[in-house]
Amino acid sequence: MRIAIDAMGGDHAPEQIVRGVIDVAPSVKGDLVLVGDPTRIQACLQSPVPDNVDIHPATEVIEMEEKPIEAIRKKKDSSLVVAANLVKSGEAQAMVSAGNTGAATAASLLAWRQIPGVHRPAIASVFPNRAGQFLLLDAGASPDVDPEHLVEFALMGRAYAQKVMGKESPKVHLLNIGEEPGKGNAFAKEAHDLMSKHDWFNGNIEGKDMFHKHCDVIVCDAFVGNIVLKTAEGVAEFIADEIRSGVPGGLSRLLYLPMKKVLAPLRKKMDYAEYGGSPLLGLNGICIIGHGRSNAKAVANAVKIAAKAIDADLVGTIRDFFKSEMGLITV
Repeated sequence: MRIAIDAMGGDHAPEQIVRGVIDVAPSVKGDLVLVGDPTRIQACLQSPVPDNVDIHPATEVIEMEEKPIEAIRKKKDSSLVVAANLVKSGEAQAMVSAGNTGAATAASLLAWRQIPGVHRPAIASVFPNRAGQFLLLDAGASPDVDPEHLVEFALMGRAYAQKVMGKESPKVHLLNIGEEPGKGNAFAKEAHDLMSKHDWFNGNIEGKDMFHKHCDVIVCDAFVGNIVLKTAEGVAEFIADEIRSGVPGGLSRLLYLPMKKVLAPLRKKMDYAEYGGSPLLGLNGICIIGHGRSNAKAVANAVKIAAKAIDADLVGTIRDFFKSEMGLITV
């Protein structure tokens, strides 16, 4: 196993990226390759450096505000593009980046291309709910899609939920404004009709029910999915800030200590770093996209997800899912 990590991508690169890789290295059975400026990476390394951590040079950096396609064409020796090319050449089996999401998506797509049968890649994000966790996709890769593409998202999501999340025979819901089959706009109605042909489809689900009802995989287009993702992040941060600001200082603070134990599991569920990153599904390679503000903990967890996806042969599993149901997909 060999995982390429974009050491220069993210708000806290390369310090937090390097630290996260060093922290997780002992638990990974394979090599971790930090891609980027060797001088800056080495300045962040502390002795002793784990034997399975290497450095691969890259002279350029794609910044967060750059236009994805333009950036990857101009900066062919950027850490992000070089990491994607390491996977393309077989020198790595996966890449991790907390950098520019659009550039990571575009670089991976151009380097690896889609799995046969996949017309649009999708970013899959894990969310907590009362029943455990569910997967939402697309969370940001393909905002302009046809209803048929949501069937593809469903297949990719089922493969990930089964192989990486450990869900047996995962069911799929369509995110909609109501549970009834006739709800939604023309796009949602057609997507519902298409997915109804499959026995894994479990109907529509409303946004408020995602966090209360049992669900495995929820599909939508990336425009809706990204709004859901960022709204959920904002609400979680708002709740955490309100709780913190409501606890007084001084001796009165002691009265709230029993609540700390009660709130600890909630805080863990709402911590983005616990989830590491989101896989970009549908391509002939594994890409885990981390939050732009990823800290060392988030990076370490993103690397763990990449390792688990490699072990589970995620790409091969998605190929098999499409082969088995290709006759029911029409694009």
